[in-house]
Amino acid sequence: MTHNHDDGSTIERPATHGSACGCCSITRRGFLGTMAAGAAAVAAGCSRLRAPMEKARSGETIDLAALRPRPRVRIMGAVVREKPPYWLGWPGTSYRLEPERARYSKSFAESARRVGITLGEEDQPLENAEAVAGFVKKIQVEKPEAVLVHLQHFGKWGWAGEIAKAGIPTIIFAPIGMAFTQHVKNISRQPGVHVISSLETPAVEQAFRMVRAKRQFEETRLLVVAGNERRDSTIEGLGMKVRRVPRNTFEQLFSETPETDEAHDVARKRFRGAEKIVEPTRKDGLNAARSYIAAKQLLKNEGCNAITTDCLGMVTQRKVPTPPCMGASIFQDAGVTYGCEADVLGAASLMLSSYLLDKCGFMNDPVPETVKNVLIVAHCVCGTRLHDIKKEDHEPYILRSHSESGIGVSTQVLWRKGQKATLVRIQDPKTIIVDTGTVAGNVSTPPAGGCRTSVEIAMDNIEDVRDVVGFHQNVFYGDHRRDVEAFAQMYGFDVIHSPEHPQATEPKAKKA
Repeated sequence: MTHNHDDGSTIERPATHGSACGCCSITRRGFLGTMAAGAAAVAAGCSRLRAPMEKARSGETIDLAALRPRPRVRIMGAVVREKPPYWLGWPGTSYRLEPERARYSKSFAESARRVGITLGEEDQPLENAEAVAGFVKKIQVEKPEAVLVHLQHFGKWGWAGEIAKAGIPTIIFAPIGMAFTQHVKNISRQPGVHVISSLETPAVEQAFRMVRAKRQFEETRLLVVAGNERRDSTIEGLGMKVRRVPRNTFEQLFSETPETDEAHDVARKRFRGAEKIVEPTRKDGLNAARSYIAAKQLLKNEGCNAITTDCLGMVTQRKVPTPPCMGASIFQDAGVTYGCEADVLGAASLMLSSYLLDKCGFMNDPVPETVKNVLIVAHCVCGTRLHDIKKEDHEPYILRSHSESGIGVSTQVLWRKGQKATLVRIQDPKTIIVDTGTVAGNVSTPPAGGCRTSVEIAMDNIEDVRDVVGFHQNVFYGDHRRDVEAFAQMYGFDVIHSPEHPQATEPKAKKA
């Protein structure tokens, strides 16, 4: 099977022929009973395990959610309008300027609190050129992460443009009645500017997430566990830092991680939440939990808050008895990225939905189904909180072994048929691929081969699924094409869509 490296190259992965130790099917009740009995046996016996267990109990349990970056984000806001009272001109003299200003101000403040940013608004509206110039100087000195301009007159788009020229990412909110098409046509397509011409205030909250997401990327240090060298670098455009460490760093830490109380709890909870348990055994669950704990510890040791590992290399060479699939799924549910196959930009693509939309994503291998003309997205790692990482609700899942090796624990997540979905791949530090589709069904292994979570996507605006571009795309719930495009425009990324017609073999980059 061919797999992509983060540098765009490919390698042929040899087939593995390891023993599939989890062939017996076990019910959830049977697993939980076995787990309880095993815990009692450990507590009663084997003095050799007593010391490390005591050490684990007295040691620190690392809060996974605390690894998610929470940078300080400050947005400065101002209302821009014609000095009242005025005669004629939209929004019109019947529009209640002050009550509407107060209502929107309250709404924006509540959105800022929910997103976790600081919003400071000017006390008085900007009603003349001198006030606008003063505000421009202020933001140039204070350098907030973004500026929010609330327009209250359709004749003052020139002032909004002057603020945008200051070079600070600018969100312009123009409620209906403040703009014609010619007002927004040009400025709304400028890099560094996001125009919302609408009464929909949730769009402003999403714009705040966009600003927060960029800062989260800048505060992220991704740990890449692969190869033999140690080095640090930065991905330009995203501002994300990357730390590479030798693969044996994780292998050794895993071997030193005991079956602690936390390991038992993690395995028990994941198994308890499953619709069904097929191949995994109690020992598989505990090994998967140990891998999860080792990953958290390694992130703490290295001062990182996201991870991607050469998981296939470790499993192929039998360096570990389990792939990290179960633990990686738990990471994704908590909003902390755990990417597969040491794919740096694949991990960054997972971060995009997590940071921008508070949704966990699914890094996948794309498979064309040529009879039904649907794209099958397949991998053995998938989060379960597909709607919102902040909520406990999750999609149903079945616990399976890692498909290719037959060992460990992975999640077969059952995606909701009819659910809209977005596919994103950060193709290079300045280019983002984005497409959309609808979930058409789930594929089981067997009868299919491939990975445990396999989801059929009926693609939008793509005549032939063989023309879908990208590999290791991040797929997530919702039609968020415009949200991704807005992020790309604000921060200077090019956007690519898969070609609509099969004769268009290479899509051209579109300036966002």
